[in-house]
Amino acid sequence: MDKKIVYSGIQPSGSLTIGNYIGALSNFSELQEEYQCLYCVVDMHAITVQQDPAQLRKNTLDILALYLACGLDPEKSIIYIQSHVPQHTQLSWVLNTITSIGQLNRMTQFKDKAEKQKEIYAGLLNYPVLMAADILLYQTSLVPVGEDQRQHIELTRDIAERFNSRYSPTFEIPEIMAPKVGARVMSLQNPKAKMSKSDPDENGYILILDDPDTIRRKIKRSVTDSEGVIAYRDEQPGLKNLIEMYCAFKKTTPEEVVEEFKDQGYGALKEAVAEAVVEGLAPVQERFREIRGDKEGLEKIYQDGALRAQKMANKTLRKVYKKIGFIPFSS
Repeated sequence: MDKKIVYSGIQPSGSLTIGNYIGALSNFSELQEEYQCLYCVVDMHAITVQQDPAQLRKNTLDILALYLACGLDPEKSIIYIQSHVPQHTQLSWVLNTITSIGQLNRMTQFKDKAEKQKEIYAGLLNYPVLMAADILLYQTSLVPVGEDQRQHIELTRDIAERFNSRYSPTFEIPEIMAPKVGARVMSLQNPKAKMSKSDPDENGYILILDDPDTIRRKIKRSVTDSEGVIAYRDEQPGLKNLIEMYCAFKKTTPEEVVEEFKDQGYGALKEAVAEAVVEGLAPVQERFREIRGDKEGLEKIYQDGALRAQKMANKTLRKVYKKIGFIPFSS
């Protein structure tokens, strides 16, 4: 029996936070044991906002190296760069012809980003269609995304169903693979907001590649409250966030953490959280440096990944082209 296909992509728009690590990267290696996984660096999505070309190239290779450092095996998973597989944009154009402007205008992320820009470009509006093409191209069954991407997955499903209805069954209808409970890491300075590298306060987030002293300093400065009681509850969001971070890295439960620190202050908990994060990230950072330094090895992985991805993508694209009436090309 063929394995179900899991697809995930990360933008190379800068360094990743421990929120990305806890919520996604640290779980990816487990998925590849059960599913056929494709992990993509979505560089074409990144250019919906202006990028410095040299920095984009660096960030793309950094994400690839982080994928590998977090345990992805190129023998088990297909790891590649989006722009190396032209079928993504080829399918995206076809899907654009059955997607209404009204649907795209209603996308929450588009509206949020458009409000912050003086001029809106077509790429930002069409971003969700390219995302749909990314997913549908590989007959994906499951997409591991957070709640903030649910609307995009619902649009993907709608596009797939519309195409299937118009031309006959062609695409697998993907489902969301819900992240593990407690996977949402919040800002250290505003614990009611999700941790993000775009936070204007650098003390609000921890990057996977932050050095130990920086990690300790940021956690020491994290916002808690004035109650002074170690408890795991919504009324103490800063404390709850620290406890969940500790649980993620120490593989324990909130109840056990509360019991462990019940007679200690916030300072002791923060120190323990900092050491857990430093200790947990150390092997990832070491592996990252090794992989990132091996230019030829990294190049082989993304080239092999692109060839494998293209082979899968071509199967779907040929079906799509035939069904919409394009004349097949053979060389």
